[in-house]
Amino acid sequence: MSWWDADDEDDEPEFDESDVRVRPSRRGSRPRTKQRPEHADAVQGRVLGVDRGRYTVLLEEGGPDEREVTAARARELKRKSVVTGDLVDVVGDTTGDEGTLARIVRIGERTSLLRRSADDTDAVERIIVANADQMLVVVAAANPEPRTRLVDRYLVAAYDAGITPLLCITKTDLADPEPFLQSFAGLELPVFRSAAEDMPLDEIRAALVGHRTVFVGHSGVGKSTLVNALVPSAERATGRVNDVTGRGRHTSSSTVSLRLEASDGDGWVIDTPGVRSFGLGHVDPANILRSFTDLAEIAERCPRGCTHLPDAPDCALNEAAADGELDETGLARLDSLQRLLETFSTAPGGADRGAH
Repeated sequence: MSWWDADDEDDEPEFDESDVRVRPSRRGSRPRTKQRPEHADAVQGRVLGVDRGRYTVLLEEGGPDEREVTAARARELKRKSVVTGDLVDVVGDTTGDEGTLARIVRIGERTSLLRRSADDTDAVERIIVANADQMLVVVAAANPEPRTRLVDRYLVAAYDAGITPLLCITKTDLADPEPFLQSFAGLELPVFRSAAEDMPLDEIRAALVGHRTVFVGHSGVGKSTLVNALVPSAERATGRVNDVTGRGRHTSSSTVSLRLEASDGDGWVIDTPGVRSFGLGHVDPANILRSFTDLAEIAERCPRGCTHLPDAPDCALNEAAADGELDETGLARLDSLQRLLETFSTAPGGADRGAH
């Protein structure tokens, strides 16, 4: 029987809205929208480490419900990178129970970014850590031999990021560190001297309390050994220096934040993989000068585009040095500044980026 009256085939069929059939869209019936969920229930945390696309995030830091969760990056972040030290908003299963996975949906404002490039010709930055406020440069007095230029590069990156640098020289039982340290005499740079049987752990620990300090250094200088001594639960892998090449073997393979506990408070140690080079393709040289506040005031008298190098014409800094305006400390600081600027300017493209 038809859906209209079979006895009255001449009558026209009558329709109503219940007779309408809509074929569902193959792409889904929900209309597309650019509006994103607000994630009002998100919990804020800090990224402690990254491992193959999974992020260890500390939630409720310092509170009674402090816990670590494993999280993935939400698709809505697109290509935004999430790095160790980032403050992030997390949704989903935030219990931290084994086998659970939360989602990172937002990245908070970063107070600092320590970056490096693959080499000096590469302007593409590699973010090492976010929101650190100190950098401890670890260098050995011998085995491997200390490299002044590499330390200069670390300092340039720290000044560019607005991070306070510290220096720890290890293996002082193998060689006298003072000739090497003379290169940095003009800097307001705290220095810790460490030997195999005499590590100044209390002194270093006191400088780290209340700070987030990123540790950097050449492979084989004893950085992981120092980290393990400061944070016994870290269990960072350590290696030795090759007797033939004099180079250290990479041991730490990832950047990770570790809680430092002390009698007068806590801090965070951020251990990074050892590197043999540190590209400066991303650096703004004006940030280097700003870190030398006393010299920056004199440099305001320099002509536009001044490089502030020893051979720079009409440079107010060089004139101040020649006229006796700078005392012995000021001359040492000028020497350090010019060496750092020279380190930057000798990088391919550095001279062009150095003009201001």
